[in-house]
Amino acid sequence: MEQIRVTTDRRTLLLAGAATLLWPGRLSAQPLAGFTHGVASGEPGSRSMLFWTRFVGPGNKPVQLQLELFTSPRLTRPVMKGEVFADPANDWCAKIALTGLSPATTYYYRFTGPSKARSITGRTRTLPEGQVERFRLGVASCSNLPFGFFNGYAAMVAADDIDLFVHLGDYIYEYPRGTYPAADKVVPGRVIEPAGELLALADYRARYASYRTDPDLQALHAMFPAVTTWDDHETANDAWAGGAENHDPATEGPWEARLAAARKAYREWMPVSDAPYASYDVGRLLTLYRLDTRIEGREQQLDLANALKTAGGGGDMTAAMMKFRDEQWMRGSRQLLGTAQEKWLMAGFEAGRQKGMRWQVLAQQVVMGNLKAPPDPSAFMAPNLDPQVAARMRLAAAASRAGLPLNMDAWDGYPAARARVLAAAQKAGANLVVLAGDTHNAWAFDLQNDGKPAGVEFATHSITSPGFETYLPVPPSDLARALMAANPGLRWCDTERRGYTHVTLTPATAVAEWRFTAPVAARSARVVATQRAQVAAGANRLQIG
Repeated sequence: MEQIRVTTDRRTLLLAGAATLLWPGRLSAQPLAGFTHGVASGEPGSRSMLFWTRFVGPGNKPVQLQLELFTSPRLTRPVMKGEVFADPANDWCAKIALTGLSPATTYYYRFTGPSKARSITGRTRTLPEGQVERFRLGVASCSNLPFGFFNGYAAMVAADDIDLFVHLGDYIYEYPRGTYPAADKVVPGRVIEPAGELLALADYRARYASYRTDPDLQALHAMFPAVTTWDDHETANDAWAGGAENHDPATEGPWEARLAAARKAYREWMPVSDAPYASYDVGRLLTLYRLDTRIEGREQQLDLANALKTAGGGGDMTAAMMKFRDEQWMRGSRQLLGTAQEKWLMAGFEAGRQKGMRWQVLAQQVVMGNLKAPPDPSAFMAPNLDPQVAARMRLAAAASRAGLPLNMDAWDGYPAARARVLAAAQKAGANLVVLAGDTHNAWAFDLQNDGKPAGVEFATHSITSPGFETYLPVPPSDLARALMAANPGLRWCDTERRGYTHVTLTPATAVAEWRFTAPVAARSARVVATQRAQVAAGANRLQIG
């Protein structure tokens, strides 16, 4: 088998048997049999790890694979072995969780199949125990393949300076070709399969297979353990527990069937357990909570435009908005996490206090900070603005003047649920750091509850999906100033660039560095700009720069 050396800034990772992995341009042509999509690890513990690969057998029967773990990159003597089956019932994906590992230990691993076929070699690292001086996360979201190359993934691989890869959702997108992006906006060589919209299990499987041919995504999974959670596009746009904006039961069948198909494909193709939410202790430094704010307990999003048609108010739009605000938006029983997950998270905050955990970190999908549109719509109007976009912006400005948020799909649409979570963090004395994705833009928020500091938020920009710059053609610096003026908790934002966020946690500080990559129309691992924000333990207030 050919061997490829991936040289990074600090070390060399040996990837054996994958001649297509570093294909320098378009998506690499994967073998139709044998090991087809690299390796991955996830669900890390201090003494456990989950390992993933895919092996397509010659027939329709499961194929037995052997997993070997080594502590040396020379792969001279395995320290542990395991056996697992690649089963066509799981799209030939194989996952195995090993226990009995050593804390804070780097392992190299590979799978072996029939006729001595071997996977590429991966690298992973268990979580530490006890006192931890530093832990680093690489945070990503919103990777729409036809919009461009996964330069944020390539930059993470090149930097090789994280302990854990965290993906906050929209790992794939469900749309058919030519929809998002439009056909004339697709970057050459970035063609998705299947051609149609994802509805059935075979569709979702094919889309994951298409994405996982990307060489930078394969290399990222091979180099770092992952904690991943899904957002809406792994099922359908603006999903909630009982449906989605992009799902029509009349033409696309029952939502429950589509959701079951999406969930099964996700769990087959991703290095995740079947638990909808989970937590991970990094010594006594931090607890990372993997949440599901998308499906597990979410009530349907409120629709302000529709509510204005039915809320009354004697034709006065402001009165109608206030009625909507007071009767629907502020309703105290509305759920985003669901009762069970919310209680579990609150119990985790208290357990963290009792264990002396320094940081509580939420790895979740949608922005938690308060974000209203500027009350003067001229702040984001521009000549030749699309009339539909202009109408939405005028509505958003009017909503802002009534005290309503910009995005009802975020925590802003569920203010009572947000208040309960933040109050629980305050009660536990938590140093709360919220990680978010979803919006395609970068944000730094101070979080408050009942007028008091409750935590901070680092919201990451997208890998490829376009942000405000596509829809609001105004100078980004002007838009940022207007947004921050309208939102006192918003300390910084960037509305035009792609990349990922590097987060470093120590006993003293949590530091976010938004890393902006070269434009995604061409493949590059280059970081062209950065922005930093940090919070000191006990402060719950950001310092920018």
